[in-house]
Amino acid sequence: MFVSGYLDKALDNELEGWLEAAAVPLIDNILSDRSNTPKSVRAIIGPHAGFAYSGPSAAFAYKCIDTKPIKRVFLPGPSHHVYLEDCALSSCDEWETLLGNLIIDNQIIGELYKTGHFRIIDKDVDKEEHSMVMHAPYIYKAFEEKINDIKLVPIMVGNLSYDAEKLYGELLAPYLKDKENLGSRFRFTAYSSDEDNPCKSIVKLDYSYQTNSDLPIPIWKSIENLDKEGMSSIETIVHKDFDAYLKKSKNTICGRHPIGVLLGAVNKLFDITLPPPLSNSANTKQTIPGQPSLGFVKYAQSSKVQDTRDSSVSYALGFLTF
Repeated sequence: MFVSGYLDKALDNELEGWLEAAAVPLIDNILSDRSNTPKSVRAIIGPHAGFAYSGPSAAFAYKCIDTKPIKRVFLPGPSHHVYLEDCALSSCDEWETLLGNLIIDNQIIGELYKTGHFRIIDKDVDKEEHSMVMHAPYIYKAFEEKINDIKLVPIMVGNLSYDAEKLYGELLAPYLKDKENLGSRFRFTAYSSDEDNPCKSIVKLDYSYQTNSDLPIPIWKSIENLDKEGMSSIETIVHKDFDAYLKKSKNTICGRHPIGVLLGAVNKLFDITLPPPLSNSANTKQTIPGQPSLGFVKYAQSSKVQDTRDSSVSYALGFLTF
């Protein structure tokens, strides 16, 4: 498993530069109410486009990680190459990156497979799924100082129903609870397009659903409004809230099912049916120890769409703490 198009040293330097560049604005500008990078990050949400597009943005999510207690990284990613209505596990022993190899945790793979709710994916399909491949070098780089002590659990997430997201969340909840595990790359990547017209659905939402106003706004701004409403629904940590947003908006969030699984796991662990108090928002000064908070630290678009013939991809970076 590798990322093509880079020499190993060039990729290493590029990742290093993005991670270093992310550190100061992450702490000073986005998390200015906190004295340092969060130390209790349990999962991160990030994009999976090519490094040239989403690499700098992804760095913000990785800078949230305190790697010291972590021994295992769970890597759920949406399936693009095969249609699934369940979740699939890797059959590899290692994933190869240009920076070095990542060891697959076959013990955990076996435990999940024995539940009867996971399948084993073909190696060729595994290799072609870019949603996870694009993050292997970042994981290697983030844990480089302890790379021999880190294992990876890749999970290919299919087109799940709400009930299936809840089921897989419940199955993964015990692993999320363990402080030695990190849920990495639950992926919020919203594509503002459909098959017939790249911005058809966004234009419709522009003047009615999004703005509740007769005043026109740029298409890119309506996309941002749509995305940020979705981000707000995720920040409630209520699985049903995010599901309701998706059904209402029809926003094409590529990582919606991995995010749904994450919310299902958190809801199982904390028996959540209502949003947590505002004092426990990841964007406020105070959080309640031991209780979950989820916040986004960066949002970007690949282009500022001005015309219905254009298209755009949105990148959002967030983290879950408790």
